[in-house]
Amino acid sequence: MALSITTTNEGGRSIIAAQGEVDVSCASQLREAIDAAIDDGVRQIEVNLAEVPYIDSTGIGVLVGAAHRALDVQAQLVVSNPQRNVKRVLDLLGITAELGIDSPEA
Repeated sequence: MALSITTTNEGGRSIIAAQGEVDVSCASQLREAIDAAIDDGVRQIEVNLAEVPYIDSTGIGVLVGAAHRALDVQAQLVVSNPQRNVKRVLDLLGITAELGIDSPEA
């Protein structure tokens, strides 16, 4: 399943919505979208994973690296709406707090 990224900006906040699987073949697309928001000086970034059924270690690395980079520039990155199986992986890795996981199942 190909990855599609949509970014919307609302009053100084960027919402980056991903659709499809985030894996080694396409994780760079997600990194580029997040980096663009950080480089534009956005202080609140939401990465919406509602339409992401699968994320591999490369995709998880992108999210963790982006969270650290956001903190370095006094921005906040929050991952929202991860599907149950994606959230379970993030829970197992112990990084939900680091990613500011925001989901109804959290």
